[in-house]
Amino acid sequence: MEEFSKALEVKDCEKILELLDDYLHTVEREDQIIELLEKLEDAAVECESYDLAHEIAHIYAHLNKEEKIIEPYKRILEKVKENEEKYIQALYHLADAYEHFGFLEEAINAYEELLNLERKRGDETEEALTLAHLALAHEELEDLEKAIEFMEQAREKFQKLNDELNYLISLVDLAHFYYEAGKDEKAEELIREVLKKPRSDEIEVNALLVKSEIEAERENYREAFKDISKAMLKALETDENLFLFAFETLQNFLEALFNEKLFEEVYENVDVLVNAFDDVNKDYANFFNALGELAKLKEGQEKAKARFEELYTSIENEELREILNDFKEKGVKFLNIGL
Repeated sequence: MEEFSKALEVKDCEKILELLDDYLHTVEREDQIIELLEKLEDAAVECESYDLAHEIAHIYAHLNKEEKIIEPYKRILEKVKENEEKYIQALYHLADAYEHFGFLEEAINAYEELLNLERKRGDETEEALTLAHLALAHEELEDLEKAIEFMEQAREKFQKLNDELNYLISLVDLAHFYYEAGKDEKAEELIREVLKKPRSDEIEVNALLVKSEIEAERENYREAFKDISKAMLKALETDENLFLFAFETLQNFLEALFNEKLFEEVYENVDVLVNAFDDVNKDYANFFNALGELAKLKEGQEKAKARFEELYTSIENEELREILNDFKEKGVKFLNIGL
């Protein structure tokens, strides 16, 4: 790959990014990859390329070189430390990388430094976004008190700035935090506000999924099934990744019901999903029907066996069958299924 070698030599980061995947397929030994990564780091620092730093970090993570994952971001930060504008940009990317790769304490420290700089500059928009990042990092650490505190501050800022989209996103996040903290009435109040005027399909899907959690906690299972069904259909119109996220939420919900042996709650309510998908995708409708029959079998209704096997055989999507197999034998397997 002469073209890649030339790009690396002259530190042409755009060309490096374009050719990197193909070049990596030609490198067989780990020591060669490490040597390459050192050169890639130098290029990323020279170009101040956060996209290249991200690729390097992922390769180090794949190689289990935890101590090296964040190094490209640190080196860029050091390089630009005398330029305030560039330093703030580099600090954000460092904090984001810490968060992305699970170094949450370090992410919080970097976001707090960033927050102080943004406040000194009077940049309220960036301040609000950083407050939201701090909230999410604290939620990952299961510090719900801090998560709520920072997201409430972010919400107030977004409202003041008339940033309606981010304001609504902050409400959905807050609702989830309050739900996790056992304050479902407050969570429901926020979700009702969002669903009056969600502004985007993604916000609506996430709000419906939080609402389904609240309904399930209250043992309003039919309402929970309805909310998840609406979320999945809306996601299906919007984005495949959003649909997969909604489907994963459904899997978590069903897994909890099966684990708690609430089989009747499954087979009495799964028709909500069947009816929603019957005209959209027959495989999914049959899959949901099969889950209902499986719940009957788990409860001891042997007559459901023939119907389950009939439905199982009719499902063409192999990954859906695998999920049913896992429900039968050892819990739920999470797969990247698509339509």
